[in-house]
Amino acid sequence: MHPNSKSRRRHSTELKAKVLAACAEPGASISGVALAHGLNANLVRKWRSGRGTKRDSMPATSATSGAVTPAPSGAAAEFVAVEMPAPSKAVSRTAVAPREPAPIAEPLILVELRRGALHLNVRWPTAAAEDCRSWLRELSSSLLK
Repeated sequence: MHPNSKSRRRHSTELKAKVLAACAEPGASISGVALAHGLNANLVRKWRSGRGTKRDSMPATSATSGAVTPAPSGAAAEFVAVEMPAPSKAVSRTAVAPREPAPIAEPLILVELRRGALHLNVRWPTAAAEDCRSWLRELSSSLLK
């Protein structure tokens, strides 16, 4: 036996059920729940996937009520038929009109100038690009004087 080896920790089924129930809460973080209970997050992930538990030792959770009920021992899993309502004809895919494309915003020329504490942001329509060019020439010539 290795001198630094530790014995494995055994966790009760009650603790496992409590941790798994906390993980099932909306918005719960597996890592956060594990940390709050002093456990390794990878161990809790194994428990959630069913690899770290014995088949009949863990209680099964009810999907509808969220309550913990003990799993019957020796019971085989069975198929449960669920009836779904037929889709209404008013909502069929063929009756839905195609969407019109969203209007495309006119592209802009964005100019940002900074000099010390002065900040100048200009948005110029690309349709008037020649006017923007003239304005920038005048601005640059006045700044360079």
